[in-house]
Amino acid sequence: QVQLVESGGGLVQAGGSLRLSCAASGRTFSSYSMGWFRQAPGKEREFVAALSRSGRTTYYADSVKGRFTISRDNAKNTVYLQMNSLKPEDTAVYYCAAESSVVMTTTPGEYDYWGQGTQVTVSS
Repeated sequence: QVQLVESGGGLVQAGGSLRLSCAASGRTFSSYSMGWFRQAPGKEREFVAALSRSGRTTYYADSVKGRFTISRDNAKNTVYLQMNSLKPEDTAVYYCAAESSVVMTTTPGEYDYWGQGTQVTVSS
């Protein structure tokens, strides 16, 4: 069992930056690939970024590539999402998720555990 708690969301102007954190409980954090997803009002949850167990392999949605960076600190049981050059279309609730399969995935249904989400609002 893994419990995930996101933090770091807020209101920022377009072009600004935020860093989201996701703290995980349990001793097996390093056994999970981690992902960030987001959901805007009236839209489906969409993939943002994923990170392998070791942190050496990453994958990004085209919409955030070059602006967002996912990373993890297994000693702190924490995964991060650094978001730079934010745009109004990045406004959403951001969720972190953990999945135990060997292969990283961008599909929400294949993730085993989810946090409660943190709101990110980017003003124009």
